[in-house]
Amino acid sequence: MAAGQLRRASSISITHVVFFLCLWVSISLTCAARFSAASRHKLEVHKHLKRLNKPAVRTIQSPDGDIIDCVHISHQPAFDHPFLKNHTIQMRPSYHPEGLFDENKIARERSNPITQLWHLNGKCPEGTIPIRRTKMDDILRASSVKRYGRKKGRSIPQPRSADPDLVNESGHQHAIAYVEGDRYYGAKATINVWDPSIQQPNEFSLSQIWVLGGSFGEDLNSIEAGWQVSPDLYGDNNTRLFTYWTSDAYQATGCYNLLCSGFIQINSEIAMGASISPVSAYRNSQYDISILVWKDPKEGNWWMQFGNDYVLGYWPSFLFSYLADSASMIEWGGEVVNSEPDGVHTSTQMGSGHFPEEGFGRASYFRNIQVVDDSNNLKAPKGVGTFTEQSNCYDVQTGNNGDWGHYFYYGGPGRNSNCP
Repeated sequence: MAAGQLRRASSISITHVVFFLCLWVSISLTCAARFSAASRHKLEVHKHLKRLNKPAVRTIQSPDGDIIDCVHISHQPAFDHPFLKNHTIQMRPSYHPEGLFDENKIARERSNPITQLWHLNGKCPEGTIPIRRTKMDDILRASSVKRYGRKKGRSIPQPRSADPDLVNESGHQHAIAYVEGDRYYGAKATINVWDPSIQQPNEFSLSQIWVLGGSFGEDLNSIEAGWQVSPDLYGDNNTRLFTYWTSDAYQATGCYNLLCSGFIQINSEIAMGASISPVSAYRNSQYDISILVWKDPKEGNWWMQFGNDYVLGYWPSFLFSYLADSASMIEWGGEVVNSEPDGVHTSTQMGSGHFPEEGFGRASYFRNIQVVDDSNNLKAPKGVGTFTEQSNCYDVQTGNNGDWGHYFYYGGPGRNSNCP
């Protein structure tokens, strides 16, 4: 009996040992796998940082915490593109659109000067371009290394959408003016600059021009420029100058600013993605920026100009299919992400956060909106339409007068008693 009990006890203890041994091996393997995945991810992040952050000739610390690297013009990220290995940089556009410099003397004299915060601490030497340094935290905030610096799909306002669920499906909402039905070779606008509040870190608020080609399917071409507040992308709530491009409806091509190869910058004074200062205040000083995007009729590249003095650079035409020829639609206006926190509409603001009917000094505006025609002339747009998914949340109202030409007020507070 005692011997039998001893055998049973020893077999139980062996079973326990085997069980705990298996458990330990299983936990060790799981931990090793997790550690391996984490170290692989870290390595991937480091490699991506090395790709994006080129060696700097000079480094400038911005008061807002940004680091601006002055990178030799021929070492910028654009030249990682296989088609740009032997590219000769076009240092100036062959042609500016006609009517650019004489159309708006009143506005030019009146407009308050706008700068970028990093200018307070230095400038980049000739032959270099300023690039906002990407930090590890910037990439870690993205859903993946691959998605860093990219918009999520279906973020273009589609005025004639047959899909009533488009707004809910994509989470993006807009208040825009637009033209379509012709061939467009560029667009211009002067955009009121604000610092809208963002409710959730994964939401953004922007005001921009869209230059569009193709259908709203998977082959959409888009060039975009304006200002944005995006905590997810930049790690703060500053208002920043930005650009974007895609040739396949935001799927695999394109990015914000210089976060992939594509846009070729030639300007040493303005940094893509850097903070704009000052910004407008409610019933107080108003500030605006002028943005022009146009197609060089000789070389075919799409150029961007900021203000009256800064030609920033160009998107080579080979990046695009439809836009290699011309644009079929131009849009101007605001966009926000509504992630419906807690099942209700976001309180993320668009523009100033106030509705259009409040007018100047209270609501945000686009003024002197223009298109470039096939003769490279800046013209007033014909047949301007407006579009918003939920006018109780964000709205748009157009107008026309001598000083401002075609203009519109837009925006809103998001969630309110009429926008639950």
